Amino acid sequence: MNAGIRVGILVAALVLLCGTAWGGSPDRIGTGGAPELRLPVGARTVALSGSDIGTVGGAEALFYNPAGIVETKARTEVLFSHTEYIADMRVNYFAVTQAVGSGAIGVNAKVLSIGDMVYTTEAAPDGTGEIFSPTFSTLGLSYGRHMTDRVNFGATVNYVSEHILQEVAAGVSFSFGFQYDTDYHGLHLGMAMNNVGPNMEYSGSDLEHLQQLPGYNPFVAPRSQSLSSATFEQPTNFQFGLSLPLAQGGENAFTLHGMYISNSFLTDEGRLGAEYVYKKMFALRGGYKITSNSDDLFSYTYGLGLRVPVGGAGLWVDYAGQPVSNYFQDVQHVTLTFQF
Repeated sequence: MNAGIRVGILVAALVLLCGTAWGGSPDRIGTGGAPELRLPVGARTVALSGSDIGTVGGAEALFYNPAGIVETKARTEVLFSHTEYIADMRVNYFAVTQAVGSGAIGVNAKVLSIGDMVYTTEAAPDGTGEIFSPTFSTLGLSYGRHMTDRVNFGATVNYVSEHILQEVAAGVSFSFGFQYDTDYHGLHLGMAMNNVGPNMEYSGSDLEHLQQLPGYNPFVAPRSQSLSSATFEQPTNFQFGLSLPLAQGGENAFTLHGMYISNSFLTDEGRLGAEYVYKKMFALRGGYKITSNSDDLFSYTYGLGLRVPVGGAGLWVDYAGQPVSNYFQDVQHVTLTFQF
């Protein structure tokens, strides 16, 4: 099977899967759940506004496009990322990729910490004195491989878990992607279908109550009744991106990126990014989001990176900032990537 046929099959499969993402409408905006699946990680790609799915590689690709985990010269990559998010929330992310034959495997874990919250009830609207800390997390396993010398394919399965007091919602999410080197002036294409999975629902002991049902004998002990929460869908989206190097020679490079995102529960978006790498040691990056949502908190992004030799390993130190339109300080991302 030649490369063109394989690419056609991959594109057709992803387009068929993207029906859920294109099923969105203005009435569905803000009605999805599992927001931790959408929060970006990895300062390099954040600085590019997530637009480089055609070329993103190594451990950082685990979140954006699993096909890219084979696009690295290192056999092993280890990534640590920390984000100071809005309203004192924090996101911590850890990822590892390992080359295996003509492919690579990867694992990743993300934890979104909401911070301490005061527990209130109808009887105590100012608080009961109890403090709780909701936690949202994901744990993922990925596999990617070279289908040909110019086509990569990858897939990820994520276990999603949310804890609020004694309530838990858990589910499974799948992502698929591919990258294609067109062999035309360095142009790369990328497509990804993210967060496809069944609906999730909360359950737990806090939803159980002792209650005397109407019509029952008043001398009979109250019965335990269990309430159910509404189910919620995962934030599925379909992404298509292009990456084009405008200057690539020697140790310096300048690359432009562009991407379109079709969201299930948000307005569709366009993303633009640019990266200049000097002597393979220093990188300067910027990005911009194009959206019709006037209430969107984020628009442009910025960042830089520095490569530091550490023994026999390489270390990239990356930083990215996301200005917030109202009320909050810039979101700060710091990432360390070790390459062995």
